[in-house]
Amino acid sequence: MTEAEKLATLSQMSPTQTALVIGGGVSGMQASLDLADQGFNVVLVEKTPSIGGAMAMLDKTFPTLDCSACILTPKLSEVARHPNIELLTYSEVTGISGQAGNFKVKVLRKARKVLEDKCSGCGDCVEHCPIEIPNEFDQGLGFRRAVYVGFPQNTPLVYTIDDENCIKCEMCVKACEREAIDLAMKDEEVEIPVGAIVVATGFELFDVSKYPRLGYGEYKNVINALEYERLINAAGPTAGHLLRMSDGKIPKSIGFVQCVGARDVTNQVPYCARVCCMYGIKNAVMAKELQPDNVKNVTVYYADIRAYGKGFEEFYNMAQTRFGIEFIRGRVGEVAENPKTRNIEIRVENTETGEYLQHEHELVVLCPGILPPKELRVIASELGVDVDSDGYLFVEHPASNPVDTKVPGVFVCGCAEGPKDIPDSVAAGSAAAMRASITLAKGGEV
Repeated sequence: MTEAEKLATLSQMSPTQTALVIGGGVSGMQASLDLADQGFNVVLVEKTPSIGGAMAMLDKTFPTLDCSACILTPKLSEVARHPNIELLTYSEVTGISGQAGNFKVKVLRKARKVLEDKCSGCGDCVEHCPIEIPNEFDQGLGFRRAVYVGFPQNTPLVYTIDDENCIKCEMCVKACEREAIDLAMKDEEVEIPVGAIVVATGFELFDVSKYPRLGYGEYKNVINALEYERLINAAGPTAGHLLRMSDGKIPKSIGFVQCVGARDVTNQVPYCARVCCMYGIKNAVMAKELQPDNVKNVTVYYADIRAYGKGFEEFYNMAQTRFGIEFIRGRVGEVAENPKTRNIEIRVENTETGEYLQHEHELVVLCPGILPPKELRVIASELGVDVDSDGYLFVEHPASNPVDTKVPGVFVCGCAEGPKDIPDSVAAGSAAAMRASITLAKGGEV
């Protein structure tokens, strides 16, 4: 089906048989699958060129240390192949009107410059592209060409041309035997009738550069947790080798700084991000797992350890007893760089003993909290849905109606409602799908 035919089909869908899911992370994918399995049509809109969300960037999951890609890849394939799901990646919702059972949603299809119905994902075009730029999927640590896919399991497996950096040399056009590249392609807008809407826009990480005293952006060997995830990932820029940025050496001593941009009233983030403690501990464990002979010292600097979930406390204890990870209770005051070795000195007060400590590490990882994405307020305004004091979508009641907004037919799941880990995000996706299916089954009646 050509792009024009696809857009024409979408504009003619029956609203009472169609749901819109905004966001293609793990929660949005679960909501889409559950709705589609009940026989409803689903239009899944994702702003990036691929579904998968932040989970696609991770190496392992806590507390089981299961491979993130091993869990996610089957879901990516299932969503892509489901006959009732229409994927609109590299697209954004630009307008919403109407009411439950009869919403009108405007979606902007950004010009990928590659025809989805013709591209086989072979990658021949990449070899001939002369432009290299930092890869945002690898958090800028690796490089990609101006024609690219974000990661090996990119779904759909269709290349995208970065129009901002493309120099129009047409080398990719000449290399593509399937004639799948159209550099003249323009953005298109389509209006889709839907009966229910599920918002699953995910999260963004706190910008750790807002704490200049912690040295991020000033010292090469101070990185954030997602950058660390890409370094230890086998599909990442270093093929899974844990190296420090200044000289490419394996760090023998690593410090993890927790609660950066969480529980901080001065930075308008007064709440706990829930996942930081456990992902920080998981990353500390992974340093020992990946380089048991080289990484001699791993220290976690924390305010409190909030191991609230199943198996979390046991994982925390295992990190200390089995892997020998040191935990120091205290917020890091500042860091400084040794100009000769490029090592990072951490200054912190141990609040359990009252000692003032200075520890030197070859690599420091800042673990940021979770924030609502910037576009969430825009979507909320379009829907007429309130946001709470922290910027997340306001639900009818967090205990009895945790996925229902105050607008009938509009539901929320995953981190669009508040910080969640992967299992809670999946559960919320299923819950939102169930509530949306009731609205569709009733034809929009409340």
